[in-house]
Amino acid sequence: MKFTCNSFDLSDACQIVQRATSAKTAFPSVEGILLVAENGALTLTGYDLEMGITTTIPCNIEEAGKVVVNAHMFSETIRKLPDKPVHIDSDARQIAEIECGEFKTKIIGMSAEEYPELPSITAGYDLELSQPLIKDMIKKTIFSAAVKDAKVIHTGVKFEIETNHIRLIAVDGVRLAIRNEDIDYSGEALSFVVPAKTLNEVMKLLSDAEEKVSISVAKRHIIFKVGGYDIISRLLDGDFLNYKSAIPSSTKTVVSVDTMALLESIDRTSLILADRLKSPIKCVFANNTISLSSNASIGASSDKLDVEIQGDDCTIGFNNKYMLDVLRVCDTDKVRIMLNGPVAPILVVPSEGDSFIFLILPVRLKNED
Repeated sequence: MKFTCNSFDLSDACQIVQRATSAKTAFPSVEGILLVAENGALTLTGYDLEMGITTTIPCNIEEAGKVVVNAHMFSETIRKLPDKPVHIDSDARQIAEIECGEFKTKIIGMSAEEYPELPSITAGYDLELSQPLIKDMIKKTIFSAAVKDAKVIHTGVKFEIETNHIRLIAVDGVRLAIRNEDIDYSGEALSFVVPAKTLNEVMKLLSDAEEKVSISVAKRHIIFKVGGYDIISRLLDGDFLNYKSAIPSSTKTVVSVDTMALLESIDRTSLILADRLKSPIKCVFANNTISLSSNASIGASSDKLDVEIQGDDCTIGFNNKYMLDVLRVCDTDKVRIMLNGPVAPILVVPSEGDSFIFLILPVRLKNED
């Protein structure tokens, strides 16, 4: 295999593709990047047996071929090359010789025959979404996916797609995030769960430009096509939480509050709380005000906000981090907080509509029975 390409193009591709490689595995080939030079282009692939990323860049090919090179060593080498054409030559011994300007190096590779084949989707369902939309939907849900859970399926985000509508759901046992949006879709109803790891990589490739993301989904795998990259991932199996039953059907207290004002108030009131203590923020909703307070061994803090309250007064405790996570992704000037007493879930929704729904379980305060 012999080819020449732009060093910057190759470096950009390597930095992204290597994120799908595995650092420690019983299969050395998946610690590498597969390089395939053919038909006037170089295809790069990283695959850790659960998620794969592949892309193609232009190159001048003298001799077609393929080889697997160590992802970290190859990517770091290419990243530090000067802005000059890079020439790569791999022989029958799988030794990749790299030349760029006066720089030369050799990296021992592996046979491409040892590299696992990426899954393909031949009979799936296709849809297109704008990049800003899917980016916002993932951003508003992924933080609520479980990091570690007895049910692996909760480490992903559930997609529910039906006629002209899409919904994303994430849950980790103490909080729930839902994002709803109307879309142009008339295909079959779909329901599947994508690993959060995969969506994190998709997020990194999404832009705010009004460009499309192509999604193809089958029974076991999904492919996202974005910005010249294909991200293929297995889907998670199992029984996802019946989230609809977790959302209260009625509300005793409705609070309308300025999103940023509440975020800043909780942020400064919780400064004295150490993560290891897990102390809750105490919040009293009464007389059109929110009174926040926190106590720790090093001191105490309190703050008060003017709000609009309809319904019963309520005193409740909550984890400050969970509420801050929610408020940081709310892009509305105001939100509504829905309460049903001191031990019922806290709901945070937009001032109008249901484009997002966040649920947080309260923390029982020490003075509560």
